[in-house]
Amino acid sequence: MELRQLKYFLTVAEEGLIVKAAEKLNMTQPPLSQQLMQLEKELGARLFVRSRKRIQLTESGRILQRRAVQMLELMNRTAQEIDESAHAISGCLSLGVGASFSSAMLPAQVARFHQRHPAVTFELHQGDTLKIMELLRVGIIEIGFVRAPFNMQDFDFILLPPEPMLFAACDIAGAAADGQIGFPALAGKPLLLHRRHIALITQQCQMQGFDPLIFCTSDDTLQLLRWAEAGLGIAVVPESAGRFTAGQVLHFYRPSPSALTTTGAIIYPRHLPFSTAAAHFIQMLQTKSKTTNPQSVPNIFSAEK
Repeated sequence: MELRQLKYFLTVAEEGLIVKAAEKLNMTQPPLSQQLMQLEKELGARLFVRSRKRIQLTESGRILQRRAVQMLELMNRTAQEIDESAHAISGCLSLGVGASFSSAMLPAQVARFHQRHPAVTFELHQGDTLKIMELLRVGIIEIGFVRAPFNMQDFDFILLPPEPMLFAACDIAGAAADGQIGFPALAGKPLLLHRRHIALITQQCQMQGFDPLIFCTSDDTLQLLRWAEAGLGIAVVPESAGRFTAGQVLHFYRPSPSALTTTGAIIYPRHLPFSTAAAHFIQMLQTKSKTTNPQSVPNIFSAEK
């Protein structure tokens, strides 16, 4: 299986017709069809279901499509790192950002890094924690920004300081003048929760003698805020999520008497090599974390590194 074949395969999958894919690849249809048949023969599986109107991927084809994208991105990253090793710190640093992560922290850190290394460019991938971890394992990204907890087995990490969680809604009856609200006020009200917070919120509500009315769960904090803006319920979100909203529709309330917190983490693979840019970026983050929170941030550089 050659990289050229993977490029052909992805083009056909995208276009849905061999004739259109051949035009895009500046080649004729017969050799393209031959390459696809050869690829299927090598893999021992059908990749396409062919019809007169359109070509559709089989389940094997969908698996190959996902992996082919990763392999080609990894090839490009390898070429960038080789070029980077022969010159000053440059190249493209790929970062993964969890959908629930603060939108403010990362740009601030990138701005600091850019002042030191202006030749480095960035590529962002977004998704839930599981997707960020998969992209790290296969080398598509080098550093991930996620919410704890996560499976720490394959990763080194920097734990960030705990962040308060708030209730976001158009209005909540019974809120105190100082913006605090007790959990009993949530009884019978529709709640909009990130999936990772379901157990925590359920436990807090049950301690107050009621089961929560969970109206919507999501992996995307921004969507929860949009639903809250539409008056569909009360979103439970990290404090930094307030930066996602530009208008004055939502009000943010602090839980009382129990304080809820969530913890962010910067993670990266334990057993994969770093590009020079990634190593310097991690070193900058480690130094910043030790300065701001020296007791809770572990030394992320092991001796063998």
